[in-house]
Amino acid sequence: MDDIEEKDKGGAEAGSAESVVYVVDVHPDGGLRAWLVILGVATGVCGTFGLVNAWGVFQAYYENDLLRDSSPSNIAWIGSLQYALNFLPGLAVGRLFDMGWFFAPLCSASALLVAATVLTGECTQYWQFLLCQGFAIGLACGVQVFNEILATPAHWFRHRLGIALGFSSIGDSIGGTVFPIVARTLIQNVGFRWTMRVIGLVELVLLTVTILTVRRRVHPTGAGGPFIDFRAFASKPYMLYCAANFVTFLGLYTVLTYISVSATQAGVSTNLSAYLVAIANGCSIIGRLSGGFFADKIGPLSVMIPATFVSGILTYAWPFATSAGSLIAVAVVYGTSNGVFVSLVPAPIMRMKFAGTGRIGMLLGMNSTLTAFGAVAGPPISGAIYAAAGYTFTFVGVYAGSTVMLAVALLVATRLALTGRAGVLGRC
Repeated sequence: MDDIEEKDKGGAEAGSAESVVYVVDVHPDGGLRAWLVILGVATGVCGTFGLVNAWGVFQAYYENDLLRDSSPSNIAWIGSLQYALNFLPGLAVGRLFDMGWFFAPLCSASALLVAATVLTGECTQYWQFLLCQGFAIGLACGVQVFNEILATPAHWFRHRLGIALGFSSIGDSIGGTVFPIVARTLIQNVGFRWTMRVIGLVELVLLTVTILTVRRRVHPTGAGGPFIDFRAFASKPYMLYCAANFVTFLGLYTVLTYISVSATQAGVSTNLSAYLVAIANGCSIIGRLSGGFFADKIGPLSVMIPATFVSGILTYAWPFATSAGSLIAVAVVYGTSNGVFVSLVPAPIMRMKFAGTGRIGMLLGMNSTLTAFGAVAGPPISGAIYAAAGYTFTFVGVYAGSTVMLAVALLVATRLALTGRAGVLGRC
């Protein structure tokens, strides 16, 4: 796959999504200021995606305590709404980013996130959790993420974009490892209310670092353009890649959502069950860094395809893991492969010829808004299958694994659309 092009090519047909090319300047690809941006992105992602990825612990706690009168599928709607709202605002926020809106949305979302986290500790009824933890936290995280991880690194890195995205997304792994442990330990010792207050304080510190360090570099362009450019879907690779992301998120987070519940059901101690999500998120650091490194060498899709295939296989296998050792093995391998995919989601779009730095936010936002529908539907569908199958996970694994495998096929189709059959072994 070619990198973002820097010069207009004469003779291209006007209006074609594949031929629209934008003039961009030379990316720093390193230096103190660029890496400080990555540090800020990492701390911001730690306080947003990191918290959202800890949902599996909250799912198990709510099922057994605060919301034990609600069905697992209904409780899963809280987590799936969080996941979806991490992506859904992308269409609007991504375009606003391209237009130059950065600092105000960033600060507003940070304030909303801290407030909503603290207020979650005061909730006692299902609709209150849905509003605070599902809607408010999800929306705040979505605005945060689309002002940072999916757009800002592309202003500072080009040839080293993969490793920059890998380091940026480490915050997700750290947050997804630390927050479950903190939540589990504090709930037992100081109660749910003070647990959420402490988490809110941690978020405040992390997001302060983000606000102080993250800045855009490229001057805003195209302020008068549309919020959505349907011409982009005339690009076969872009259309296929958007479809792949939608299908992936129908099943990708099922294991992380339900692995703690399945472990408890299999008779594994509650102490270990609660840490399986943390183990998976911790191991995803390996996938994020190695995926970013190899993406710069052989292209992001060449790395994402085999990693996502492994995630699909592990999703099929997960319901049959009924011992502590087998569940830990699933968490380790799944966390690593999942980390590769999640960290590189923006990279293929950033490298498509028509993606020009000046409208990265809009194109990523269009993709992510479509992805949101998969994220919001996936866990509840899994929860409904779980209940319909007599509260066993076998058919949940079949459903989620099949969606991930379909996504692998769409990623392969995306790669072929970009390289052609002759370039099947090329860099992409």
